[in-house]
Amino acid sequence: MRYLILSDIHSNLEALEAVLTDSAGLYQQVVCLGDIVGYGANPNEVTAWVRQNCEAVIRGNHDRACTGMSDLRFFNPVAKAAAEWTRTKLEPDHLIYLSGLPRGPFDVADCRLVHGSPLDEDTYVISIPDAEEQLQSLERGLIFFGHTHIQGGFGRRGSGDEVEGLSPYELVIAAEEDALLVNPGSVGQPRDNDWHAAYAIYDAGTRQIEFRRCPYDVDAAQRKIVEAGLPLALAERLGLGL
Repeated sequence: MRYLILSDIHSNLEALEAVLTDSAGLYQQVVCLGDIVGYGANPNEVTAWVRQNCEAVIRGNHDRACTGMSDLRFFNPVAKAAAEWTRTKLEPDHLIYLSGLPRGPFDVADCRLVHGSPLDEDTYVISIPDAEEQLQSLERGLIFFGHTHIQGGFGRRGSGDEVEGLSPYELVIAAEEDALLVNPGSVGQPRDNDWHAAYAIYDAGTRQIEFRRCPYDVDAAQRKIVEAGLPLALAERLGLGL
């Protein structure tokens, strides 16, 4: 089975549609690591697609925030404004769906899905020290995570103790004895200095993980954000990959 691994779509319909075109024929099932909504201007369209097409979905912090399940005082002003706007725009059935999404970890095939980390759904795993803390309790296994919007990940190979970064520019093969944390990157708001939409393909038969990027109509996504009255910074950052 081949999986399309999506994360952090953030209501960016243009980016999602580009990923689906780019990945056509490469997978049989889709999973999503959360943050379906927030930031972008098409929360209903993106949520509808996820509901209809994803085999497994877990919640993200913005999914909670946009449905009133978490306190917005911990969000920065831009994120807070986007969450409040999204909450007023979501159709009632989509609000119910997002509110009912399960918290990770969630197991699919031979891998585990989390939003932030295996230990805490809101933790940012950005550096090797962050990953070392998470991998201390993991002897081996493959975990897909999101939240940071940075494509790549971290791994401890075989019986070794050293944790190393995983390059998003190389094919990753997950050996049975490895402990790997893999981030497909953000579909709708990359933050690794590359504006192209990010995702991954996972082949459970060969245990190969392919990181992929594709262009999308960023101008259209930016224009929708501005026309919706959302903070201008949300539009600007899309073109910068920040």
